[in-house]
Amino acid sequence: MTTAQTHSAELRAVARHFDRRRFLTATGAAAALAFAVQVPAAGAASAAELDGRRLTEDPFTLGVASGDPHPGSVLLWTRLAPRPFEPDSGLPRERVAVRWELARDERFTRVVRRGRATAHPEFQHSVHVEVDHLDPARVYYFRFRAGGWISPVGRTRTAPAADARVSGLTIAAVSCQAYHDGYFTAYRHLAQEDVDVVFHLGDYLYEYAVNATGGARAYTDRRLPAVFNRETVTLEDYRLRYALYKSDPDLMAAHAAHPFVVTWDDHETENNYAGGTPENDVPPEEFLLRRAAAYRAYWENQPLRAPQRPEGPDMRLYRRLRFGRLARFDILDTRQYRSDQAYGDGWRVPGPESEDPSRTMTGAAQERWLLDGWRDPASRALWNVVPQQVVFSERRSNPTAAYTVSMDSWDGYAASRQRILDGAAAAGVENLMVLTGDVHVGYGLDIKADFRDPSSRTVGTEIVATSVSSGKDGAERPANYDSLTAANPHLKFYNGRRGYVTVALGERSARADFRTVAAVTTPGAPVTTAASYVTEAGAPGLTPA
Repeated sequence: MTTAQTHSAELRAVARHFDRRRFLTATGAAAALAFAVQVPAAGAASAAELDGRRLTEDPFTLGVASGDPHPGSVLLWTRLAPRPFEPDSGLPRERVAVRWELARDERFTRVVRRGRATAHPEFQHSVHVEVDHLDPARVYYFRFRAGGWISPVGRTRTAPAADARVSGLTIAAVSCQAYHDGYFTAYRHLAQEDVDVVFHLGDYLYEYAVNATGGARAYTDRRLPAVFNRETVTLEDYRLRYALYKSDPDLMAAHAAHPFVVTWDDHETENNYAGGTPENDVPPEEFLLRRAAAYRAYWENQPLRAPQRPEGPDMRLYRRLRFGRLARFDILDTRQYRSDQAYGDGWRVPGPESEDPSRTMTGAAQERWLLDGWRDPASRALWNVVPQQVVFSERRSNPTAAYTVSMDSWDGYAASRQRILDGAAAAGVENLMVLTGDVHVGYGLDIKADFRDPSSRTVGTEIVATSVSSGKDGAERPANYDSLTAANPHLKFYNGRRGYVTVALGERSARADFRTVAAVTTPGAPVTTAASYVTEAGAPGLTPA
C-alpha cells in the first residue's frame, strides 16, 4: 500500500468520528489529527534543537520571499529544505535556529534590523518573520542564515503611510502556474520589472500528477521522483508539490525581487471545489481533512502573516492592504465560502438556480467585511482594487439567445455579484478595479451597471491576468475569440498567450500593460507587450493607450 493510500485510510478512520464543528473545536480531534494539524508544542515537550553544525547541505534550496507589505512592517519567508524532494526535506524532526537580517543596501553594510527565528518541524521548517518598526515606502534587502549557510538575498519594500499622498504605484498580477504545462518564463521577466508589489490570484500549484520528465517541459537532463506522479491528497503530498514548484529558478527569482500578496483559487486544494463540497463524490469529512492538509501546506509555503495561519480546514485569507491615499486592496477568497456551483457546474444556460438570491460567492461574513470597508470614510482611497480569483463581469459564450455562462465564475452567482455592485454604488466607490486570474487568458473588461444593457453605465474595470504556464503555449486569438467578443461588447481586450499584467496606478489614470511570451513549452521566450489600456480616474472604462 502506498503512503498516500495509507494516509487516506487514516484520514477516513479518524474523520468519521467528527462532524465539522467537532473537528474544529474538540481537543480529541486535534490530538488524533496531529499529523495534519499539529502545531509546535511549548516548554519541555517541544522538539529538540538541531546543532547547526549538522547542516552539511544548503538548506535554502527553495529561496526566499516577502509579502503583505504594511507601512511599518513586512513579512519575510523561507523554508529549510536541504533535500526538498524527500518527505522530510532532509532534516530531522528538530527545531532549527535561523537568523535573519534586514538592510538598506544589497551588500548589508547598513543593517537596520536583525533577529532569530525558529524553524519548527511541525511547519516543515518554514519560517515566517514579521519585521516591524520600519520606515514606510522604503526598499529593503533581507537574508537568512542557518548553521554556516546563507540564503539568497531578497528585495522587498514597505507600503506608504496610510495618510500619505502617493503619486504612483505599479503592481503586477499573475495566476495559474501549472508546472506540467510549461516553464515559468514569465516570472523571469517579471523579476526584472520595476513593480512595487505582485498579486498572485490563485492556482499557485496544481494537484495533478507530474511525470518524471515534467510534463510539457519534456526534461532531458533530469528525472523527477515518482512522488510527484500522483494527485496531491495528503499533507505530505501537498508539501512535496510546493517543494517542486518553489524549486523553479524563475519563480524563486520573482519572489526574491518583489513582495507578493497571495490568495488561492481551487487547484491549491482540488479542481472546482466549492466551500465544503468536493469535485468528486467523497465523504464530506474526508474532503475537509484534505482541505486542512492543503491549507496547512499553503500557509507553510507562502509569505503570509500570523492571522492567516489555518485552524483545521479553515483559513482567514481575505484581508485589506493600504498604499497611502492612492490605493486600497481588498483581497478576496472566492473559493472557501461559496455555494456549490449551480446546474452541476460547467457552462450552462443561466436560470432560477444560478440566479437564486441566497447563493453566495464570498459567504455572508466576507461580503459584510467588504461592503463595510467601502463605507468606512477613514479607509477610502482613490483606487479601490479587489484582487480575487474568477471572472467577475458577465461572459456570454455566444451572441445568440441560447448563450451559456460559466457556473464557476460570478455569472453563476449573479445575485452575489449584484450585492457587491450595489454596495460599491451605495458607498460612493468611483474607481473600482477588479483583478482576476483563473481563465488562462488576458481580458480587459468594462464592468457594467447592467450587463443586459450594453449602453448602461460603466461602474468599474476588470483586468484579468493570463496564466503563467497553464494551458501550455496558448494562442494570441483563441478559438472562441470571435464569438466571445461579439457576445460581450464590454470585453475590450482578449489574448490567449501566457504572461502577466502590470498596472500603473496614478492620481489621474491607471494603465494596464498585458505582457506575454510566445511559448512556455520551451524555455527562454522573450516578453512583449500585447496591448496597453488606460482607465481615467472618475471615468471608468478601458480605452487603448
